[in-house]
Amino acid sequence: MRKTYLTMAVVLTLGTSMMLQSCLGSFALSNKVMNWNRQVGDKFVNELVFVAFWILPVYPMTFVADLLVINSIEFWSGENPIVAETKVVDGKDAKYLVQSDETGYTITNLSDKSQFRFNFDAADRSWSIEKDGIEQKFMTFVDDTHVKMITPDGSFQTVELSQQGVFAYEEMVGANNFYAAR
Repeated sequence: MRKTYLTMAVVLTLGTSMMLQSCLGSFALSNKVMNWNRQVGDKFVNELVFVAFWILPVYPMTFVADLLVINSIEFWSGENPIVAETKVVDGKDAKYLVQSDETGYTITNLSDKSQFRFNFDAADRSWSIEKDGIEQKFMTFVDDTHVKMITPDGSFQTVELSQQGVFAYEEMVGANNFYAAR
């Protein structure tokens, strides 16, 4: 019985010490994507982009990139590679080129040349995500009150930019699962 209390005390002490360390990092890539989303349009467009980014796993991918690569680089070098418009960053296993421009954002692994990019096409007013040369649109502005949004099966649905339209879209794609991670 005494051994159980000692084990619990050690587990609680270690768990608490891990939670209280100040080495979280700034999660700059995730924050940059979320800040970009806040500037895309009104609150309805922002909500639709949020849901689409969970369908296309943009948010999970940026979080993992921050957690495993970018925050580590920031911790050890003292510089955040996402802040600059173009910067080469030496990671533990590879070098990364982080670029932002007027039409989107690109992160390139210089060793294996893999890329992840957000693109805005002004001609058809659409946003897409590109990985390994494959581009997938996730949102197109139809007019001031409607957008076409990607669905889980890859088709597109016109969504009214209103509370009812956003709720209907969220219900259709099963967005309740996304809010648990929010």
